[in-house]
Amino acid sequence: MSAVEHLQELHGLPAFDFPSGDLSALPAPESVAWRISVDPYGDDDRPFGEAWESFTGAVDLSRVRALIIGQWGEAYDNDSRLVVDLLVAAADRLTALEAVFLADITPEEQEISWIEQSDVTPVLAAYPGLVELGVRGGTGLRFPAVRHTRLRKLTFEAGGLPGEVVRGVGACELPALESLEMWLGVSEYGGDATVADLAPLLASGRFPALRHLGLRNSEIQDEIAAAVAGAPVVAQLESLDLSMGVLTDAGAEALLGGQPLTHLRRLDLHHNYFSDEMSARLSDALEGAGVELDVSERGDEWQDGDGDVQRYTAVAE
Repeated sequence: MSAVEHLQELHGLPAFDFPSGDLSALPAPESVAWRISVDPYGDDDRPFGEAWESFTGAVDLSRVRALIIGQWGEAYDNDSRLVVDLLVAAADRLTALEAVFLADITPEEQEISWIEQSDVTPVLAAYPGLVELGVRGGTGLRFPAVRHTRLRKLTFEAGGLPGEVVRGVGACELPALESLEMWLGVSEYGGDATVADLAPLLASGRFPALRHLGLRNSEIQDEIAAAVAGAPVVAQLESLDLSMGVLTDAGAEALLGGQPLTHLRRLDLHHNYFSDEMSARLSDALEGAGVELDVSERGDEWQDGDGDVQRYTAVAE
């Protein structure tokens, strides 16, 4: 199963593709997460603006709770400013909107690194009642520091998340934030965040309501694990996710030797490069204390022509 797939639900609501044809049998506006998308290479090759106009003309926007934005055209030629501008312009009509996901695009449509993003924070400014925001794609993504009092869940999925975005999030005031997830990715695709960039996120007090932290899909996963092992924020968490990256025995050793993790309900370390011995040690230390532990999906590693060991994150290009 690919780590990058179409959303099946958002904000607890099932995803529903707004049709390009017959609009006579639409569900109740508040009952689904509406996915608006076009296919520049298929049957629905109209401009995204036309699809958006059709949606806003057919659905009572005052009752819409969740929106999923799929392809808005050839995303590698057209960044997400078009979509951001349309969302901002409709804020006075989308008065019940609580959740937005930008760029629900799969590799079959466009690789994650091809998705051209932009500054997505105007969406937060336009929707003070938003409680969930998700973004896929790191190329061109900007997220300067903002203050938002209602946002509870913030997710970034990328093959390379810019350090500028990580620093921006770390400078935000998000007092209601309960879940933060970042796919940090690899430097080849713009993932240049360092452990130092993560420091504000790992400190106590920055996000007092935070209960889930995901720092995933990183080529520096061992360094992140070592930083997390002594991070004050861990004491307030219920779940921690360091999966999908290049996590080896060294990172796991740092976790075992750091602060206790037995208060966690769940620790996700899937897609790792552990030895059998290390997997057993983690299981003995944590599952016996009631922690739901995932150490599945060992990654493939090999030696290149120079004798260097090569390992990969779950998602890059």
